[in-house]
Amino acid sequence: MSDSTHSVLVVTKDNKISSMISALLIAPLFDTIIVSDFNEARRRCLNQVFNMILVDYTEGEGCDFAIDISSSSSTILLLSPNQLFDQVSYKVEGYGILTITRDFDQFYFYNMIKIAIAVQYKTTILSSQTSKLKQKMEEIRVISRAKMILMQTKAFTEEEAHHYIEKEAMNTCRKKIEIAKEIIGNLD
Repeated sequence: MSDSTHSVLVVTKDNKISSMISALLIAPLFDTIIVSDFNEARRRCLNQVFNMILVDYTEGEGCDFAIDISSSSSTILLLSPNQLFDQVSYKVEGYGILTITRDFDQFYFYNMIKIAIAVQYKTTILSSQTSKLKQKMEEIRVISRAKMILMQTKAFTEEEAHHYIEKEAMNTCRKKIEIAKEIIGNLD
């Protein structure tokens, strides 16, 4: 992941912040898009998946926007005013949003970006594992249903039904899930 380009959406109306972030998040490591309008940011989030989204608090509008998009796979960093940091952080941490202060130095910001990259990498791995587990659970469910059908229609024991599906898969060079779906399809 360290060699890839990270797509970043920055949502801020503050020119100072956008200039500072532009100077720090440079190509080829970062592909950065900066917008100043939250509606434009929502549209962009619908059309593209970003690795990271940096959102300026902007009188609470940024906080609401960050919460709205928190179900996306993007790592979200919310730039909060110093005086509201604890309050804002407490409000958004349950949504998996990282909070950083608006007044940051380069070293602090760089370290937060590194943390965001690590979080994004870990999220990607966990999402992939979750998808694989869901797929495996679905296969088990379908195969179990096929075994039940064999037990009901052919008076097989569970072991015999299992063996039948395995044998058919080996004999036809197909996966057990394909055989199970065929058995279920023949019932309909």
